[in-house]
Amino acid sequence: CGGSVSDPSGVLQSPNYPGNYPNDADCTWEIQVENNFRVTLTFRDIVMQSRTCQHDYIEVYDGPLHSSPLLGRFCSGSFPTYVSSSNMMSVRFHSDSRYSFRGFQAHYSSIPAGHNTTIQCLPDYMHVVVSRDYLQSQGYSAQRVTLKDSRCRPTVTSQEVVFNIPYNGCGTMQEENNDTINYSNTIRVASSGYIIRRKKNINLHVSCKMLRKSWQQVVYAAEDTVDVDEYQFGRYKMNITFYESPAFRRQVRGSPYYIDLNQNLYLQACLHSSDPNLKVVVDTCVASPDPRDFNTLAYYLVRNRCPRDSSYATYYSPSGHFARFKFNAFEFMSQHPSVYLKCQMLVCRLGDYSSRCYQGCSSRAKRDTSPAEEQVDVVVGPLQLRGGDGPSGSTG
Repeated sequence: CGGSVSDPSGVLQSPNYPGNYPNDADCTWEIQVENNFRVTLTFRDIVMQSRTCQHDYIEVYDGPLHSSPLLGRFCSGSFPTYVSSSNMMSVRFHSDSRYSFRGFQAHYSSIPAGHNTTIQCLPDYMHVVVSRDYLQSQGYSAQRVTLKDSRCRPTVTSQEVVFNIPYNGCGTMQEENNDTINYSNTIRVASSGYIIRRKKNINLHVSCKMLRKSWQQVVYAAEDTVDVDEYQFGRYKMNITFYESPAFRRQVRGSPYYIDLNQNLYLQACLHSSDPNLKVVVDTCVASPDPRDFNTLAYYLVRNRCPRDSSYATYYSPSGHFARFKFNAFEFMSQHPSVYLKCQMLVCRLGDYSSRCYQGCSSRAKRDTSPAEEQVDVVVGPLQLRGGDGPSGSTG
C-alpha cells in the first residue's frame, strides 16, 4: 500500500477498502502535483478504531513525511479537508495488531496556487517569475526588485520580473534534512524614498526542495539524459527521452525513473533543428556497464539497423525529427550495478531513398557517411534497476 502519486486528481483508500483493513499496516502516500499547484485532500469515509487514535490512525503532512509540519492526526469524527502550502502532501495510515475496520477513503485534486510568484525547480537553477501587475498593485516598481546578492540581476519584461537563481550562487542557502535538500533565497522588493517611507519592504522567500530519495536511488535514470558530441556535429542537437507507454503521450519526467527487470521501456529520440527536411533513425544501440568502454563488455540491442535483441522494436513516428523504439529492461551479470546505453543516430535528408535511413537492416560493414548523412552519438545513463534482485542476464 502507499506509494508515489503524481496524477492531478485521484482517490486514496486504506488496503482492502471497503473491506476491513489488515492488522499491522503502515502505508504512506506521497502526492506530488505540478509546480505552482497545491494539493487539496478531502476525506469522504472514515471508520476506524476511535478514542485516542493511538492504535489506528491517519496522519496528513504538509510535504514529505519526515520533515514537514503535521496538518492533522485523526481516526474518526467529521470528514476533514486539508490544503498543502506547496505542490506536495503526504498521507500516512497506520494500524496495530488489534481490531480491524472498514478504514477510509479520500479524494485529492490539484488547485492553482496564487500566480503572483511562480517557481520552477530546474536541474541547475530556480526559475522565479514575479508578476509586475502584483508589484504595481502593491505600489512598487519593478526596478526595485533585487536578490540578496545585488550582482544577480533579473530580466524585466513588460509583464514580469524573471530571476534564474543558481543553486550554488547568488546567495542561495542550502539546508539538508531527512527527506530533502533545500535551496532557498530571498527576493527583496524595496519601497522608494530616500528620507522617509510609508510602505513595508517585501521579502519573497523562494525555495526548491529536492527529494533526497530521487537522487540516492538512481534507477534507469540518466544524468543529464544525453551526451552529444557537439564538436563533431554541432549543427544537430539530439536527446533521448523515456515515455510511459507506446502511445508516446506522457514523458517520464521524474528522475530517477524506477523500473523492474523485463519492463517495457519506451524511448523517443528527438532531433532539434529548424530544418523540416530532415529524417532521424536509430542505427545502432549498444549497452555497457562502463560509460567509457562500449567494447569490452557490450550488448547490442540493434546494430546497423538490424535488431539484435528480441525485445527491440520500432514505432511509427508522426515527424521525421523523431525516432521511436522500445526494449525490455535487463541488467548485466557478474554484479555490475549499472547499465549505460549508447545509441548512434543517423540524420538524413527527408525523401533521400538512397540514404541508409531508408535502406533498413544492413549486415555488411558500414560504409563512410555520405555528405547527405550525419551520425550523432547519444549516451543515456547510468541505468540501474530498482532494489537488489541479484544478478540477472539478458537474453538474445
